[in-house]
Amino acid sequence: MRVGFLVYGDLDERSGGYLYDRRIADALRRRGDEVVTFSLPERGYLRSTADNFDASLRRRIRSANLDVLLQDELCHPSLPWFNRRLDLDAPVVAVVHHLRADERRSRWRNALVRRLERAYLRSVDALVCNSQATRRSVSLTVGDTEGEVDRKPSVVAYPAGDRFESFAGTVSPTRVRERAEDGPLRIVCVGNVTRRKNVEILLAGLERVRDPWELVVAGSLDGDPEYVASLRETVDRLALDDRVRFTGRIDDSALAALYERSHLFAMPSTHEGFGIAYVEAMGFGLPVVASVSGGATELVADGTSGYLVDPLDPTEITDAAAPLCRNRNRLARMGLAALATYEAHPTWAESGARVGAFLDSLVGG
Repeated sequence: MRVGFLVYGDLDERSGGYLYDRRIADALRRRGDEVVTFSLPERGYLRSTADNFDASLRRRIRSANLDVLLQDELCHPSLPWFNRRLDLDAPVVAVVHHLRADERRSRWRNALVRRLERAYLRSVDALVCNSQATRRSVSLTVGDTEGEVDRKPSVVAYPAGDRFESFAGTVSPTRVRERAEDGPLRIVCVGNVTRRKNVEILLAGLERVRDPWELVVAGSLDGDPEYVASLRETVDRLALDDRVRFTGRIDDSALAALYERSHLFAMPSTHEGFGIAYVEAMGFGLPVVASVSGGATELVADGTSGYLVDPLDPTEITDAAAPLCRNRNRLARMGLAALATYEAHPTWAESGARVGAFLDSLVGG
């Protein structure tokens, strides 16, 4: 099968949702499919709408002799009218990580985003979603009163956490128990540092914890410099300089080492379609503190393998972290539950095979 994959920028040099895209593309190639990448330039949100009128890209896609075309939904401002003019003799499939309309921003901005996302989602033939929560969000955004989206073929293929293959087996149940007794509560937050990650609420909640703790925030600091500056000011104002560290982007070996020495993963994002970092952290035996909204509810068992919190209430962060500082038996139990959750979770190979079988069904039909 010849598969097209349309993304912003370079598929091989991105993190976050692009990791999902890369893993799916790799799985398709391993089973013998040919994957052809089509790249759109990255620019401002409104400027991207000009791509809808890119006739040369339409010609390149039409001439590529594709059996199916995947599109990263993050490209949605570039594609709603583009798809309507594409006239491709192959199904067009949206790969949806999370909807931009689910992020917090001013009402008028989100009205525009929702309008563009709704138009895009109506322009595709099928959907690959990273969680049931994302699939429900698609239906709500489209305003699916007539079942338009529900009639589209779709599949849920969860992100996996097994990209640290070379570190497999470094964390055993014995290690989780031993580590739980070691030092102050070591908390890690992993992801590009943007407003959606809600780090300011995490800091506000941890500041109220009186027992010793440390926080490491690992992820790119380049996406929103103004927000990063405000976080540094918050750290200074709360006198947390000796407890909080921002590493910037780090490579996989350094990230694995960070996971391995930590006790707790905390990222109370205002919204995550699923959250690849959650399942990666569980692979190292870390309980997860995540938002009660979004795909984390399909992974984290509240009070067992982590905590699901209101992302706007720092008190809930405090209530999750403070007992784990003192009760290391509970920390160990939750770490073991997180490890068991990870072991039962689909691997990248399994999720890739699920997407491949779905595409086969579309092409066969």
